[in-house]
Amino acid sequence: AVVSTQSTGMDTTKHISVKESKKETLHMIRMFNTNIDGRLQIIKALGTVRGVNDRFAYAVITKAGISSQKRAGELSEEEQKHLVKIMSAPLDFGIPAWFLNHQKDFTDGTTSHLISNQIDTNFRFLVERGRKTKHLRQCRLAAGLKVRGQRTKSNGRNTSKVS
Repeated sequence: AVVSTQSTGMDTTKHISVKESKKETLHMIRMFNTNIDGRLQIIKALGTVRGVNDRFAYAVITKAGISSQKRAGELSEEEQKHLVKIMSAPLDFGIPAWFLNHQKDFTDGTTSHLISNQIDTNFRFLVERGRKTKHLRQCRLAAGLKVRGQRTKSNGRNTSKVS
C-alpha cells in the first residue's frame, strides 16, 4: 500500500507493507463445536453458532468490552475465553433473563441460554416427555409429521417438517 502525503507543496510517499499494517489473524476459530470464519466481523461470526443471533452476539461483545468492528480472527485467546464464559452463563454478566432462549426449564425451573448441542439435547428431551404424556405436537414431531396445521394429503411429501 502506498500512502501519499502533501506537506508544503512537496509530494512525499511512504511505502507501508501490508503485512505490517495487519495484525496476526486466524482464519478459523473453534467455539461451541462450530468452526467460525476468522474473516467475518465478530457479530456475524458469533451468529454462525446455533442459538446465537445478532442481538445476543451484540449483547455478549458489549459485556465483554470488545469492539463490534473487530474481526473474529483478531481476537486474542483471553478474549475468546471471556466470550465463551459470557455465552455460557449470560445471567452472571448482567444479560437479562428475557433475552435468553430457554426460560423456566421444566425439570428445575432455571432460565438459561442454549447453544449448539444443548439445543438438540433439549429438543430430544422435549419430544420424549411429550411422547410419554401423549402430547399431540410432540407425538407428531417424533413421527416426522407436520405440526402447525398444514395439510398433508398432497403437499410436503418429500420435504422435511417445520418444527
